[in-house]
Amino acid sequence: MAEGGSQDRTLVSGVAGRYATALFELASEANAIDAVSADLDTVTAMLAESADLRRLIESPAFSAEEQTAAINAVLAKAAIGGWAGKFIGLVASKRRLFALPGMIQGYKNLVAEARGIVSAEVTVAEAPTPKRLDEIKAALKGVAGKDVDLRVKVDPALIGGLVVKMGSRMVDASLKTKLNSIRLAMKEVG
Repeated sequence: MAEGGSQDRTLVSGVAGRYATALFELASEANAIDAVSADLDTVTAMLAESADLRRLIESPAFSAEEQTAAINAVLAKAAIGGWAGKFIGLVASKRRLFALPGMIQGYKNLVAEARGIVSAEVTVAEAPTPKRLDEIKAALKGVAGKDVDLRVKVDPALIGGLVVKMGSRMVDASLKTKLNSIRLAMKEVG
C-alpha cells in the first residue's frame, strides 16, 4: 500500500504539486474539500469548452496583470469564489496559470488518496448505458479493493470492447487491438 501512496505523491510533484498540496491543506483545514473540488471541476469543464480560456492560461504573451484581471472576470461570471477562486487568482498573479490543469489534477489525486479512492479511465467505442457503467465500476472496485473514481472516454475507433487504465496498469480489451494482433499474425504466417 505504501508503494501506491508514494506513486500518488509522484503524480503531484513539481510546481503543480506544490500548489496542489498547499490548496489541499488549506481546503482540509477549512473543511472545504468538496466545495473546492466542485469549483475546480467547473474550471476544468470551462477549460475543455473554451479555446480562448486555454489560450489565456497557456500564453506567455499576457502579463500577470492581464491574466489576473481576465481570469478573475471569468471566475466571477462563473460564480467561483472561496478558496478555489482565491487560489486561481494567486496562481495567475504568480504567472503560473500554465500549470493550472496539473494543479487541478494534483488536487484531485490528493483528495482521492485521502479518501481511499482509486482513479480509473475507461475508453469505450460508444457511451455506455448507466447499467453497464455500474457493472464496470463494480468490476474495477473488485479488482482495486477500493472505491473507483471513473472517467469515461468515447473513441469510436476502438470498434468494440474497452481500454482500462488504473494507476500504472492498463488493460486493452478493444476489438481494434485484437484485429491488429490478428492482422500482424497473418502477415507473419504469409
